[in-house]
Amino acid sequence: METKRIVFVGVGGQGNLLVTRLLGEACLAAGIPAVVSEIHGMAQRGGIVESALVMGARSPIVSRGEADILIGFEPSETLRALNKCNENTVVITNIHPLPPFTVAIGQGVYPDIEEALDLIKNSVRSLIVLDGNELAAKAGNPLSLNMVMLGALVGSKIIPLDEDTLKETIATSTRQEFLESNLRAFDFGVAAAGKG
Repeated sequence: METKRIVFVGVGGQGNLLVTRLLGEACLAAGIPAVVSEIHGMAQRGGIVESALVMGARSPIVSRGEADILIGFEPSETLRALNKCNENTVVITNIHPLPPFTVAIGQGVYPDIEEALDLIKNSVRSLIVLDGNELAAKAGNPLSLNMVMLGALVGSKIIPLDEDTLKETIATSTRQEFLESNLRAFDFGVAAAGKG
């Protein structure tokens, strides 16, 4: 199969590590070879978190310029990870900012989102933009941003996994009390990617 290198970036507490694990489980269920890696910034909420999943290869390392797909849970983290991309990369990003502590206390400046999106769009093959936080809230659980972003990945049709495979993985691998809102959030992400 064609190798697909997928990088997930965000901040602690947004759930990108769970999404990477779920995607890996879905790959295994579908018979697709996949390896996963994680890089944690700070161990607490708010620190940078990056994970990667590589389909069809043995190494989980995604070096500079090698990402086929970049999924950004937070717009400034998407911008920060742009060095993983190349002119053929597809980027899916949440546009809802989660400014770091330094910005909150006035010791830093958050990048202008429109300028950041223009920079990203001019550097890659395709950019899919959505307000994942708004869709998660609409799904009934503000913590389901990760499911929105996973849905957007599947809805983009750039990986060889279908909605049913991912929904089955979500149903068997996430907490049952959140299942309904997780599946709704996933569906919202799929639909948002189709519009992008």
